[in-house]
Amino acid sequence: MPEFEYVARDPSGQRVSGSVAANTEREALSILSGKALFPVSVTEEKAKSSNLSRKRVGGQLMATTYSQLASLLRSGVPLLRAIHVLRHQTSSARLREVLDDVHRRVEDGSTLGEAMNRYPRVFNEMAVNMVRAGGEGGFLEDALERVSQFTEEQEDLKSRTAGALAYPVFLAIVGTLVVGGLVIFFVPQFGAMFDNLRQRGELPVMTDWLLSLSAVLRRYGIVVIAALAVAFVFIKQQLETEKGKRWRDYIKLRLPMLGPVFTSLAVARFCRVLGTLLNNGVPILRSLQISRLAAGNRILSEAIANASENISSGQSLAAPLARCEHFPLIVVEMIAVAEESNTLDKVLVEIADGLERRTVRRLDLVVRLLEPMMLLILAIVVLFVVIALLMPVIKMSSALG
Repeated sequence: MPEFEYVARDPSGQRVSGSVAANTEREALSILSGKALFPVSVTEEKAKSSNLSRKRVGGQLMATTYSQLASLLRSGVPLLRAIHVLRHQTSSARLREVLDDVHRRVEDGSTLGEAMNRYPRVFNEMAVNMVRAGGEGGFLEDALERVSQFTEEQEDLKSRTAGALAYPVFLAIVGTLVVGGLVIFFVPQFGAMFDNLRQRGELPVMTDWLLSLSAVLRRYGIVVIAALAVAFVFIKQQLETEKGKRWRDYIKLRLPMLGPVFTSLAVARFCRVLGTLLNNGVPILRSLQISRLAAGNRILSEAIANASENISSGQSLAAPLARCEHFPLIVVEMIAVAEESNTLDKVLVEIADGLERRTVRRLDLVVRLLEPMMLLILAIVVLFVVIALLMPVIKMSSALG
């Protein structure tokens, strides 16, 4: 969301300045009017000339920062003083620069959420919206603590997954290098030996394919690598666009083995954030607006947005979610029962706990299956190369016999 810098006067006539997040200039003016400010000038803020807004900060460090800020505020330390303390205590130069700018903006009159929104690669959408809701509802400390827990759980899951995938990835890399070396350097040694069979049309099809592949890689290997690199960069750029991100989220939900894992994690995040916000008294429409961003998947976010429209017209939450094929039926049924019994906030947290436990078990199973699958694929490829080279040798031996 764009930021607009403003100069305005308060009801007492004092000159104030700051920035506000809004989609349009008209919306920015409306927000200032809601704060009882009389705008003098409102201009859209230009992107920073430095690379500060594009720098990332580690998730574990951010989780610690959120937790420390929550502790300082809960101890009665004013917000500006708390940010100042964190700015001087952090060991990350990048985070120190970001907190310095956040401190300056909050000091100029911006809210903490508005200042954080300037750095989407440091503070994600879920964190920004949770902080905004916490600031509006008077539970900023709880919101920061919850964001810290979310961030830490996400980093733990990433670490576990990366550790479990290390060996399968190592197998894939080593297998690719070994097979590539065989095809490029070892297979051509048999080319001259099989020329007579090829001229007589007796060369097996598998061997012909293997020799042709070897010749292509030896002659155009650099071109193939360059083409793959260009394709990788192009696809990466496309995935950074809004359309590409939506397509990527759709593919993640459709993957054969990992699709249910991604779906369950996204639904669990949505349920936990929504339950937390409802438990803190945030209105359901505002809670849905924040929690749909916490899902981290645009397909699910669109379904939740449609649910919000139905709720605004007086319908229940479960009905529109049931029409979205990505929400598990058991989750929809539990939400429907919770709405009837007026315990939606508690049930949503219970749903999130159950989904996360089942998803972690499923993810462990999927990762464990990857290792034998990689070994099987590597064995099949090597077997293909060996058979393709042995078949002509056996045929030549039979002819000589």
